[in-house]
Amino acid sequence: MEEKTHRTIVYIDGFNLYYGALKGTRWKWLNPEVLFTHLLGKQNSLLKIKYFTANLQPKASDPTAHLRQNTYLRALKTHCPMVELHYGHFLRHRVALEHANPPPARVEVWRNEEKGSDVNLALHLLNDAWLDAYDCAVVVSNDSDLAESLRMVKAQNRKLIGLVTPGAPKRKTSQQLKQYADFVKPIRTWMLRSSQLPNSIPKTKIHRPDSW
Repeated sequence: MEEKTHRTIVYIDGFNLYYGALKGTRWKWLNPEVLFTHLLGKQNSLLKIKYFTANLQPKASDPTAHLRQNTYLRALKTHCPMVELHYGHFLRHRVALEHANPPPARVEVWRNEEKGSDVNLALHLLNDAWLDAYDCAVVVSNDSDLAESLRMVKAQNRKLIGLVTPGAPKRKTSQQLKQYADFVKPIRTWMLRSSQLPNSIPKTKIHRPDSW
């Protein structure tokens, strides 16, 4: 008897993936289409990869980070037709915090906050479930704020949910997310290594940043 295949959409929290699995490695020039072909079984028919991120702002400690990110996102747009990019935004503002070693009692710092990616991911996950766009959703994040959207997908739409924790097993999977998952998979180093974009994207002037 032929095994049933599940229409599958992958939902990636881009910053969670980067800081959990890619930062400090040689595998940042990642091709998500190849990665999730390796990661998911033959029972998953991959339809789409939704990648949620926000445009970085230059900062004194890394003034070219936004240029590297922009190059990577352009590479995804050009080379990976299955990948859809969805943007939140960054807020940079001055805040006063209690000083751990007074005086002074309070100190002003710059706070950079990424806004919208987790909300956008949750909304797409729920909306796609109601539209019956998938049989299986694979969520790439370890953000426990997504737990309620996973619960609703299971309770109201009875979809399969896969969970990929960036940085596992060293990084522990959120129990709030895990309780709603039908399966949990780690990203192995060999998968990252064998899922890289070409150093130069064919028919473009886009190439992997030298510092990556």
